[in-house]
Amino acid sequence: MSEDQKHRRDMSRRRVLVLGGGAVVAAGIGAGVVTTASAGSGADASTTTAAEGCYRLTSETTEGPYYIDADKIRKDITEGKEGIPLTVRLKVIDAESCKPLKGVAVDIWHCDALGIYSGYESLSTGGGGGGTPPGGGEPPTGAPPTDAPTGTPPTDAPTGTPPTGEPPAGGGGGGGGGHEEPTDDTRYLRGTQLTGANGVVEFTTVFPGWYRGRCVHIHTKVHVGGTMTSSGYEGGNTCHTGQLFFAEEAVLASAEVAPYSTSTTERTTLDQDTIYPGNGAEGGLLTLKYKKKGRIASGVVATLTMGVDPEAVHTGTDG
Repeated sequence: MSEDQKHRRDMSRRRVLVLGGGAVVAAGIGAGVVTTASAGSGADASTTTAAEGCYRLTSETTEGPYYIDADKIRKDITEGKEGIPLTVRLKVIDAESCKPLKGVAVDIWHCDALGIYSGYESLSTGGGGGGTPPGGGEPPTGAPPTDAPTGTPPTDAPTGTPPTGEPPAGGGGGGGGGHEEPTDDTRYLRGTQLTGANGVVEFTTVFPGWYRGRCVHIHTKVHVGGTMTSSGYEGGNTCHTGQLFFAEEAVLASAEVAPYSTSTTERTTLDQDTIYPGNGAEGGLLTLKYKKKGRIASGVVATLTMGVDPEAVHTGTDG
């Protein structure tokens, strides 16, 4: 990377508009967008309001062990999976100019309501995406879901290499372990789309569940300079690899709704998570709005503006 590019990135990272003491997100991402209630704030995630502006580079994270190349070009990624309806609306902007990026490819992938990843069902059964609880196996200290689990614990133990609980060199954003090769042909809750002229993509999916050692999250990548083909998005460079996170209030609310309420897996809170950088929207904390106020089961719209450097390379597999 040239000295000029480094200077651009440094300047982008330092530039942030502040209103009322908080980082301001870019407008135009959709009607009714609201600011995410922060974990532990006690705010109603369905009623707070947003302001206009743009902000610095969105934080990079590890790719995780369960990434599969962008070969499912589609908006609806549910494939009939059960769960709370979720619309994920992402706007991609150049963090230097704050202009929307048109025609860039955005991937998202995440586990289902019970912590299972498509393509890796045998590895994630019983333990989700891997990882150990914070503190080397100690149970989470945060507030657990209010409903007692009613389901039967899975009988199959994870068959993959036991993860360490920290992202190792070469990946591990799922909570541990390097990249794993797919073990099956399922591809639910995975998809890729190109941004429109306004830099926006929108996915139809379900609210993710949780698994051992990780808070509730969605993985994402942004690719630029490539070409959409019949077999997927090819070429170019990956300029952003990140994860999207949910306020604790929303996760606790989801845990009261079936099938999430049947999970017996110990839950890691946002504050306990080893991947979430703790810096709000810049770190991937989504803005959430319930379709019916106070009723998460009716559906959720999750939005975020992601500031990226289109000339950068961030594959999420750096050591």
